[in-house]
Amino acid sequence: MIDVDGSRGEGGGQVLRMTVALSALTGTPVHVSNIRAGRSNPGLRPQHMAAIEAVRRLCNATVDDLHEHSMGITFHPGTLAGGSHHVDIGTAGSITLAMQACLPPALHAPEPSMVDLEGGTDVRWSPPWDYFTRVFLPLLRRMNVDVTASLEHRGYYPRGGGRATLSVQPARQVRHLVFDDSGDWRIHGRVNIAGLPGHIAQRIRQAARKELVGRGMDADIAIEEYQALSPGVGIVLWTTRPRRLGTDVLGEKGKPAEAVGREAARMLLEEIDAGADLDVHAVDHLIPYMALADAETRFRCRALSGHAETELWLLRQFTDIEWKKETRGDAVEMVVSPAETG
Repeated sequence: MIDVDGSRGEGGGQVLRMTVALSALTGTPVHVSNIRAGRSNPGLRPQHMAAIEAVRRLCNATVDDLHEHSMGITFHPGTLAGGSHHVDIGTAGSITLAMQACLPPALHAPEPSMVDLEGGTDVRWSPPWDYFTRVFLPLLRRMNVDVTASLEHRGYYPRGGGRATLSVQPARQVRHLVFDDSGDWRIHGRVNIAGLPGHIAQRIRQAARKELVGRGMDADIAIEEYQALSPGVGIVLWTTRPRRLGTDVLGEKGKPAEAVGREAARMLLEEIDAGADLDVHAVDHLIPYMALADAETRFRCRALSGHAETELWLLRQFTDIEWKKETRGDAVEMVVSPAETG
C-alpha cells in the first residue's frame, strides 16, 4: 500500500483525485491522509466524493471512510471493468475534474467506459467545458486516445444542474506528442452565457477580439446562449494552428465584461509569445498520459505550475517516470520519459 499526504504541494482535491485514478490504473491500494488539510473547509466535499465514487465503479474498488469532511480514505482497487455509470455530484462541483479522474483507469479497462455526470460544467478552479472539449480532448486524441464527451446541460455555481457524458474506448498504446511549428495562428473562441443580458456576452467578445486584433491576430468567437439553474458567463479561447493552446476566464459579479474578454486574450497571447507547445493548464492535465506514452515527450511551456510539480511527484510514487526541466529565457523546456506501471 502507498501512503500519500494529501496536503502535498497545493494540497487541493487534485492530489486526491489523481491518487485514486493511479491506484485504479496500477491496482495498488492507497491511503490518503490530510485531505485538503490547508483549506478553509478541509476534508472531503461532495465533488471529491463523486469523483472517487466514479473511479470506484470503474475498478470495483472498496473505499474506507468515504464521507463528507473525512480527512483520510483508504482505496482498495479491484479489477478494471469499464461499463456505464451515472454519478450525481449533488452540487455545482466540477464535472470535468471528475471526468479527468475517470480517464486513466477507463483507458486500460477491458471494455468501453461511459460515465454520465451531473454537477457544474463551468465553475471556478476547474477546466470549463469548452476548454475540456476544445483543448484537452483534442490533444488526448493526438495521443491515440479514443474519447468523446457530450453536453446535455450547462451548470454554473451555485446550483449546478449541468449534465455531461464521457465515453472512452480502451487504448492499446498511448502515443507521445509531437509538435508542429508550421502555419499561421488560427484562433477560435466561445462565450457561453445563461440567465444574463445578452450584451454582456457581446462585450466580452468585442474586448477579446480588440486585444487580439491589436496584435495583428483575428479570432472567430461565437456566442452560445443556454438555459441553466444559475446564471453564468465565461469565455474560452483556443488555437488550432500551428499548436493547440487555450485559455479561459469565468465572469464574476462586479467584474466588467470587458475585463473578462481582455484577460482571456492577454493570457492566450502570453502563451503564444512564450513559444509554448502546451499552455500551462494543458501541461497539468497531460502529464499522466505522457507517463504512459510509447516514448518521451519534449515540449516547451510558459511555466510549470504547482499542480504540474505535484503531479510529477505523485506519478513517481506509482511509476518510474523520469523528467528533465530547464528554464530557457521566459519559458521552460521539459522532457518527460514514460514509465512502466505496476
